[in-house]
Amino acid sequence: MIHDQATMLREMIQGSDQSEPREPSHTRRLSFAVAIASGKGGVGKTNVTVNLATSLAQQGLRTVVLDADLGTANADVLCGLDPRETLDSVINGQRSLRDIMLTGPGGFELIPGTSSGGDLASLSETGRNQLLSQLAQLESEVDVLLIDVAAGVGPDVMGFATAADALMVVAMPEPTSITDAYAFIKKVRRRSPGCTPDLLINAADSDEEAREVHRRMDRACREFLDFGLPLAGIIPRDDAVRRAVRARLPYVMTEPSSPPSRAIRRLAERLGGAPARDSQERGRFLGRLMSWLSNRPSGR
Repeated sequence: MIHDQATMLREMIQGSDQSEPREPSHTRRLSFAVAIASGKGGVGKTNVTVNLATSLAQQGLRTVVLDADLGTANADVLCGLDPRETLDSVINGQRSLRDIMLTGPGGFELIPGTSSGGDLASLSETGRNQLLSQLAQLESEVDVLLIDVAAGVGPDVMGFATAADALMVVAMPEPTSITDAYAFIKKVRRRSPGCTPDLLINAADSDEEAREVHRRMDRACREFLDFGLPLAGIIPRDDAVRRAVRARLPYVMTEPSSPPSRAIRRLAERLGGAPARDSQERGRFLGRLMSWLSNRPSGR
């Protein structure tokens, strides 16, 4: 659960007992990695990611968005950005992540994804190593890493989703989105039984409608998947979202007082204390991602 993990990590930063010894000076801080996924496309997942990143950056957190949709990356479009370099240049060893990162609205940084198709599993060993070494450096330099994964249940999606410290599944309150979100959660749980996703309801016509969707999905998860599904938040349907998309800016900036903006800020506040972790903690994001990749054959 996002809330539980944020609380735990906040306590690790502050220390619940002042008499306990301080962390050794050589301990390295690590970013808090959150994968944002959806069962199907068209539910506003990338828009949620961009607005959440903006809100986190406005809190003073060093926030990076990794556009991990390695086929139809489009987070840059929503930010009004025009990337000259993408992850392709990093994978090919021509550029570092720092070289290609763009500053988005509100101060977060964006790593533009590749639109050349393919996936991590199809990369050569050299390409994988290039990307992983760059991610390792990034992991120790930022507070929050938001990973905007592709829609669906492809191999890359599962790899990022189960490697992240927290997983948020975005769904809309309509039948196909609900069905696909549940199918996604079911596959995640089968692949990683200890993973507890959070559900975010986007474009809800009412709070009651969204909570009823959550109740139904939570009941199904408890009955068939053996866990209770936490509700990360509810983002109401509002014309502010459409206007912001047309302006190619986050709605938390164009209309900060709108209901969707207030909902995003509440979600950002829940994540706000999560960033720093002991680098010796087992199962950190990059370690889990490397483990997943090492069990897959190299491609080109």
